[in-house]
Amino acid sequence: MTEEKLVEQAIAYIQKLFRTNAGGHDVDHTMRVYRNALLIAEKEQDCDRLITALAALLHDADDHKLFGTKENANARTFLLENQVPQQMADRICEAINTVSFSQNKGRIPDTPEGKVVQDADRLDAMGAVGIARTFAYGGEHGRPMKESVQHFYDKLLKLKSLMNTETGRMMAEKRHAFLEMFLEEYLEDGGQL
Repeated sequence: MTEEKLVEQAIAYIQKLFRTNAGGHDVDHTMRVYRNALLIAEKEQDCDRLITALAALLHDADDHKLFGTKENANARTFLLENQVPQQMADRICEAINTVSFSQNKGRIPDTPEGKVVQDADRLDAMGAVGIARTFAYGGEHGRPMKESVQHFYDKLLKLKSLMNTETGRMMAEKRHAFLEMFLEEYLEDGGQL
């Protein structure tokens, strides 16, 4: 199977996997992470583009907030069914396992692919899209608005300083500034913390 066909298959797989999710971890989120990961990977010399692409596309396939799977069961099922060699599948899952902010508690990925996909995922939690995702997730889970705003301070405003790559840091600048501007307007409009 060609690399292009494998990526197309991964896109079809995540479209099926996330067809009912509307809380910020959906196909649109995954595709933004995928596109940003490819942009960042272009600048990273030691980064394998196929591993990066597949890790980005499958990074939420076993997210603990969405699925009750263990050991990357959904991602590994896809990789096995599409005859991805075991060593490559292990590298993809290693990158996937280093993406989550809440699961990794500040751990920096060991691989270039993990660093790139982590940056791409973090970028999607920032800026206008990050704000929309925060409130979509909060609404889906019955979170009061001020609790969603607290999430900015607990996570979103920290992301800029946690970027792994120079390209990720540059892309985060504008998004971080937008988060700050939003919070300023929110408080000015009488929003509560």
